[in-house]
Amino acid sequence: MPLHPQLDQKLSKLYEPSTSIDDVFKGHDITFVTNDQGEPVMLFIGKRKPNGAIAGERYVRTIKRQPGTQQVASSHWDLKGRTQG
Repeated sequence: MPLHPQLDQKLSKLYEPSTSIDDVFKGHDITFVTNDQGEPVMLFIGKRKPNGAIAGERYVRTIKRQPGTQQVASSHWDLKGRTQG
């Protein structure tokens, strides 16, 4: 299942490098993890449990860069399965 276009747009921004960010999107709890350049590379979406973990789905982002640069040539999100939190 592809990501909602507004969520994809939110995840195409840069954030604090190497961190985990908790947020809410359209009534769903989300947590995303950024790489050392501040790009979101892992996403958990679903319902947050009292311990902070999310029961729902896990996505991982694949980023392809321009040769010899750090500029993103393309990227996509792959559904990796369900999480129990």
